Amino acid sequence: MRILIAEDDAIIADGLTRSLRQSGCAVDWAPNGMDADTALVTAGYDLLILDLGLPKLSGLEVLKRLRSRNSALPVLILTAMDGSADRVKGLDLGADDYMVKPFDLAELEARVRALTRRSCGTTPTIQCGALVYDQVGRVAQVGGSTLDLSAREIGLLEVLLTRMGRLVSKDQLVDHLCGWGEEVSHNAIEVYVHRLRKKLEQGGVKIATVRGLGYCLERQQAE
Repeated sequence: MRILIAEDDAIIADGLTRSLRQSGCAVDWAPNGMDADTALVTAGYDLLILDLGLPKLSGLEVLKRLRSRNSALPVLILTAMDGSADRVKGLDLGADDYMVKPFDLAELEARVRALTRRSCGTTPTIQCGALVYDQVGRVAQVGGSTLDLSAREIGLLEVLLTRMGRLVSKDQLVDHLCGWGEEVSHNAIEVYVHRLRKKLEQGGVKIATVRGLGYCLERQQAE
């Protein structure tokens, strides 16, 4: 999952970035509205966390421009503006959720998960063969036993599961797993896939490699 945080408060942005990255998300930070708008045009994201009081270009204008491009990207507004008029305006312009500062980090992370699930049209639990993945707790189990997965492996598994049966290129994996400034090579992606593949084998789940093109998590019926 790749997330853009549009927030002018560096302390808040840093705290959010650290927390979301620990959960396996790729996170980029835009400190002003112009940078946020440029990032949304040039890169692909799964979610936007948007402050309304941004310099250079207001959060509402960023949202307005985003929706004018017919983007269905989920948007969570995070702002100190707690008046009902502000909430109504943001929601009317196309925001999907709204939180007021100060906020509870655990609640924000839960809302992030809910928004991304909703946008993908998926249920809280995804099953592939004997593998069961809980998107809420971000836990993968095989036969009732929890798999020991790193944050990178969880992120990789989520990308493959939400695109189950479809080919995912290495470049797409890099885009979803890595934020700005993170140097992750195709060789590193191969290592992550190799490690995850070995852990999934016990559940009869196969990550197929299409040489030169990418990877595909094959649909299998649970035994």
